[in-house]
Amino acid sequence: MSKPDRMTNFITDRIDGDLKTGKYGGRVVTRFPPEPNGYLHIGHAKSICLNFGLAAQYGGRCHLRFDDTNPTTEDTEYVESIQRDIRWLGFDWGEHLYFASDYFERMYLFAEELIEKGLAYVDSQTLDEVRAGRGTVTEPGTASPYRERSVAENLRLFREMRAGEHPDGSLILRAKIDMSSPNMLMRDPLLYRVRHETHHRTGDDWCIYPMYDFAHCIEDAIEDCTHSICTLEFEINRELYDWVLDNISAPSRPEQIEFARLTLANTITSKRKLLKLVEDGHVSGWDDPRMPTVAGLRRRGVTPESIRAFCDMIGVAKANSLVDFEKFEFCVRSDLNERSPRAMAVLDPLPVEITTLERDESLTGPLWPPDFGRDAEREIPLTRHVVIEREDFAEEAPKGWRRLSPGGEVRLRHGYIVRCDEVLKDDSGAVVGLKCSHDPDSRTSGRKVRGTIQWVSAERGVNAEVRLFDRLFSVEKPGADREFLEDLNSESLVLRKAAMIEPWLADNAAAGQHYQFVRNGFFFVDDDSTEGALVFNRTVTLRDSWTKPEVPAPSRKRTKTKAPTPASAPSRTGERDRARSGDPELAAGLARISAIDGVSASDADYISGDRETLQFFDEACAAGGAPASVAKWLANEVSRYVDDSVSSLRFGARSIAALACLVDDGEISATAGKEVLARMAETGSDPGDIVEAEGLRLIADSGAIEELVDRVFADHELEASRLKEGEKRLLGFFVGAGMRASGGSADAGALRAAILARLG
Repeated sequence: MSKPDRMTNFITDRIDGDLKTGKYGGRVVTRFPPEPNGYLHIGHAKSICLNFGLAAQYGGRCHLRFDDTNPTTEDTEYVESIQRDIRWLGFDWGEHLYFASDYFERMYLFAEELIEKGLAYVDSQTLDEVRAGRGTVTEPGTASPYRERSVAENLRLFREMRAGEHPDGSLILRAKIDMSSPNMLMRDPLLYRVRHETHHRTGDDWCIYPMYDFAHCIEDAIEDCTHSICTLEFEINRELYDWVLDNISAPSRPEQIEFARLTLANTITSKRKLLKLVEDGHVSGWDDPRMPTVAGLRRRGVTPESIRAFCDMIGVAKANSLVDFEKFEFCVRSDLNERSPRAMAVLDPLPVEITTLERDESLTGPLWPPDFGRDAEREIPLTRHVVIEREDFAEEAPKGWRRLSPGGEVRLRHGYIVRCDEVLKDDSGAVVGLKCSHDPDSRTSGRKVRGTIQWVSAERGVNAEVRLFDRLFSVEKPGADREFLEDLNSESLVLRKAAMIEPWLADNAAAGQHYQFVRNGFFFVDDDSTEGALVFNRTVTLRDSWTKPEVPAPSRKRTKTKAPTPASAPSRTGERDRARSGDPELAAGLARISAIDGVSASDADYISGDRETLQFFDEACAAGGAPASVAKWLANEVSRYVDDSVSSLRFGARSIAALACLVDDGEISATAGKEVLARMAETGSDPGDIVEAEGLRLIADSGAIEELVDRVFADHELEASRLKEGEKRLLGFFVGAGMRASGGSADAGALRAAILARLG
């Protein structure tokens, strides 16, 4: 397990204070206590990272303890899946694996101790009667008619409950506290109930089971935990936690600390609702890649490193809040970008015949962007018949179209410029193919065209199934105002069974590997893949494709936008088109920006959609920013921080120009640039000042790079040994780890070279 950076928050402040006073003799013992009644989800991941991270930070230990006190919902399958998921996330509990059921006998004796002290009694009321007697927040509760049973009678009845002499629901054990307490939980809470069920570990040894609030604090005390860290909904339970430990012969005295749970937009984490999704067939299982479970995220291709980075990004807070899904996807993209070789795949093929190509050719293309410093290439066969994305052709091209159209030209990525000479249609008038001619000198002549598209040889390419996964729910808060199933996203899975991939990809891809399909996103080879029949899961798109509606709708839906196509344009593009149709200055701006080499059609569309954004772009260019770079930053990154208009930003056009120059001049990496932008959005500070303050300037010095490699190898000892033994696929992992450790400031090429040199 890698060593985490030191976290600082209100919990560490509490622990630091305890260490200073010697409260626990300098010990820090945390625990992660899942109930084995379902699979772990992204919310659990935050708690796992926090508890195991704190233990590592303070040189303590973290226990894995299963709170298996409810036999009706628990199963060994869940126990095994939880252990598997925690290990995959990068954590280990060593010898400290425990079960609440290990302590059933001791819990029972503690319950008898409370009875003997007159602090617990057996109640013969039904649960409905108990609920009715609790009172309200403004009225005290009503004491049970059985509250004053004698100690002897309570002991007799409780022992009969254990012996199985009473049916389910006939008797319960309650604490005797205060029926007028302002905390309704303290109004004689339940401690034990009769439940004649077979337990997955203890079998039929028990027919009474402790309630969570009674058992949990005892488990912490038995295991000598120091800090019991719970989510915020247990804050009201802390009074009972303390009451139980104060009134039994507790072997130790842990303290409970609450933090805000992770609530992720467009996601549910209720185990009951997740189980319903599985049982009702809305998903294929707990590991369906659309599920927020750790198993589902793993199968989708999300990495443990990106989950840990996300948990670190959102931090630890005292108040609940809704976390945008974009933050999670940002962490996933950032990690996959460093570990995913590039390749071409055509998901919705349209046949193209290059009529002027007389013989097959062998082209080459890099597996990595040029700034990665990795020189690996793959062979790309070019044949007379190829396929392109259907959406890359428009018979009637919209304004600003930069892809293929009748008489239009584009460059085939890594290949020639081609011109569409003829459109082939079937009897219904649907386009079924294209005939194109190519410019044989265009690979070396330097001639440029406005668009570049991906393609695959129709004769040498290989069919594959591609599963386009998206958010499972179409609204930020599923079920907020109606049945949660009504908020399911009908486009959460789109199958492309006729996709075609490069032959290099077909020859090299194996289950568990990551790739970036140019323009389509990051993909992961699914375990369903077999020899000759690969299956790819889309992990995440290349950029966020969800935007908040202009006016919040009652259902709080998000509107999904898609790349412009002749058939339908997204609503925001439609709005910008309408704005340009009534404003000659914006229309001229679109034409002007579209003519700039290196500016995409979508970026030009965004920038020329309103006068403020267009003026911002022009001012940034006037301040020295390269137009193509400014356009990319403004449309792809700055847009994430815009509310109603660019005037809402805390920084101005000059700052973006300066940021673009820092990246273009090689002063900082693109990854560090995104970090600088985030700081600019928070503080409005000058990008140069942020670079200096955060130490983000590109690290290329050999000594500094060597120190970075030393640190990364030390933090990932297991992976380092596997790399040294010849597991070359881990090279990308270590380059990515080094980039993250340097905050994106390391020169990727120098870092990779240093790692290779270390391997001899």
